[in-house]
Amino acid sequence: MITHKMSELIGRTPLLSLPVAEGSARVLLKLEQFNPTGTAKIRMARNMVDEAEAAGLLAPGGRLVESTSGNTGLGLALVAAERGYKFTAVVDNHSCADKLRAMRAYGAEILNVAGDADGLATAERDAVAQRLADEAGAHWTAQHRNPGNPDGYRALARELHEDLGDDIHYLYGAVGTGGSLCGTGRVLRERIPELRIVGVEPVGSVVFGGEGAPYHQSGTGTPAGSEIGPVVDYALFDEGVKAGDAEAFETCRYLARNFGILIGGSAGGVVHKALERARTAGPGTTVVVLVCDGGERYLDTVFDDDWMAAHDLHDAQVVRRLAEMLR
Repeated sequence: MITHKMSELIGRTPLLSLPVAEGSARVLLKLEQFNPTGTAKIRMARNMVDEAEAAGLLAPGGRLVESTSGNTGLGLALVAAERGYKFTAVVDNHSCADKLRAMRAYGAEILNVAGDADGLATAERDAVAQRLADEAGAHWTAQHRNPGNPDGYRALARELHEDLGDDIHYLYGAVGTGGSLCGTGRVLRERIPELRIVGVEPVGSVVFGGEGAPYHQSGTGTPAGSEIGPVVDYALFDEGVKAGDAEAFETCRYLARNFGILIGGSAGGVVHKALERARTAGPGTTVVVLVCDGGERYLDTVFDDDWMAAHDLHDAQVVRRLAEMLR
């Protein structure tokens, strides 16, 4: 196949079956790191730009702006480079350094609003993005409230249904803006009414309630005090569960060291919760996990022993549970 743009390579990502323990449900990983930029979010980045162009919101040579932890910014940076737009990514110190370097490689401008402060600064990022849109005439894609975000995952849902038919009983995914899981789940639910959709957020995120607290999983969840946008469609969820940082990151490390599967930090939390479900759901059930990015950009954090130790994230009990759930 010969293509003429990198964005034409988006989609048709593979499914990988995990070697689960005997008596468990089948667990399939939808490996979105095989998209350009290594993430699912390029699907919705392209769609948001497509819809903005169709609505006349982007002039030739115009500027895009987005508040991002990295993956959406990567997608927008690639699309902007292809189409001749300028792009400003408004970030904080929760963003992965390699994602920032990759955005710069595509020609993006990086604007860090957090100074020396650690952790998420979602509200501050959004405020700066809004100011740039108001004062500089940029188009803010506003992923957390843009219907083009979930609509960008319609093709992902179609891919799953083409590959598996109605044999999907559970759909698991991380919930940040809610776009990937809600967009995919909405289309699949139309075809499979009994499908159960389970959203996973970090412990400390407040999408599904609970007390807010700092967490290290990036690109997912919503910290206390930040807006939960309308893209999060609570009516779609059958369950909302929380994964701790140690659960998420030890799962990533276990999959890498035992099976050669390298996935991103927040995806580890989703996989861990899906494996727990597989133990109780039993044979004849299929659990699909949306793995939104790969692990290559987390080598200095999740996959670094010293970083894990410095943040007190090693957990032998989690590793033992993983050994019981996987063979």
